[in-house]
Amino acid sequence: TGSHKNPMKTYKLVIFDFDGTLADSFPWFLKTINAIALRYHFKQIDPEQIDNLRGLGGRELMAHLGIAWWKLPFVVNAMRRSMKQQVGAIKPFAGVDKLLYDLHAAGIEIAIVTSNSQENVEAVLTPETLSLVSTLSCGAAMYGKQARFRQVLQKHGCSPADALSVGDEIRDAEASAASDIDFLGVAWGFTKPEALQKHTRKMICTNFDELLAVAKGASHGGN
Repeated sequence: TGSHKNPMKTYKLVIFDFDGTLADSFPWFLKTINAIALRYHFKQIDPEQIDNLRGLGGRELMAHLGIAWWKLPFVVNAMRRSMKQQVGAIKPFAGVDKLLYDLHAAGIEIAIVTSNSQENVEAVLTPETLSLVSTLSCGAAMYGKQARFRQVLQKHGCSPADALSVGDEIRDAEASAASDIDFLGVAWGFTKPEALQKHTRKMICTNFDELLAVAKGASHGGN
């Protein structure tokens, strides 16, 4: 960090998280999680607490809601099933198709690594947009992204130094750091930008133009 910049480089591969990064699923999540809380006996989210909860990492959020570790796979599966039934309510953020097209046009390969199901991802993104994605790695465990990153790098013959991970949660940043992959946080997802900023040296991006600039090696603060 500091004022000096690393030489600008174009990344060869951008690995996207899905929910909260490409798909605008946070409003749906808030509506759904409280119904699932009743079924699996953990605390419901109080609307007045949402702002505070957006400053937490996944483990802190689980502790706050009282979700035992053994329950997590059941909760995640219930969320996936519920999304499948209501997938029409979830849309990509405006401009996702153009972003992926521009990355593809720049010769940058695209992957998506998500704990969501492939069926849900394919229902939210258009076939045209999906055709730009080289690798869809779906159904990752909540804390299983590091292993998925390794598989994606291997598949693409890409070194960690040439890959950029993009996400909206602290666990995305942690999995990226553990994989030696640069992490770019986005300001429009679940985690508050200032909470996410503590986990990356790159400036949090606030729109798709900034994201594209970072991927192509143009300047956007940080290094």
